[in-house]
Amino acid sequence: MDTTQLLKGVLDAAVLAVLEQADGYGYDVVRRLRAAGLDEVGDASVYGTLRRLHSAGALTSYVVPSDEGPHRKYYGINVQGRGILAVQRKEWNEFAGAMTALLMSEGAA
Repeated sequence: MDTTQLLKGVLDAAVLAVLEQADGYGYDVVRRLRAAGLDEVGDASVYGTLRRLHSAGALTSYVVPSDEGPHRKYYGINVQGRGILAVQRKEWNEFAGAMTALLMSEGAA
């Protein structure tokens, strides 16, 4: 199954969930998503999602200077972002439950 379309639909929730655990910069978020099993997540998709969620008021950001390269822009989830994540978790659980029931029922027609 091609999971790229599925990933597009849940990337906001995945990014918010990662940032709920700890603040992170763009590539750090990508790395953590891949480590969680979302191997097909694209760098550009994550960076775009971070910018969009920040613009929507769901994330805070701050810059951390680096002695070994460019400064890094870190993102953190805020109260609004936690509210969005709570709604997305509920919706995901309902959707996943419905899909599991459909896919596990053999010959129920």
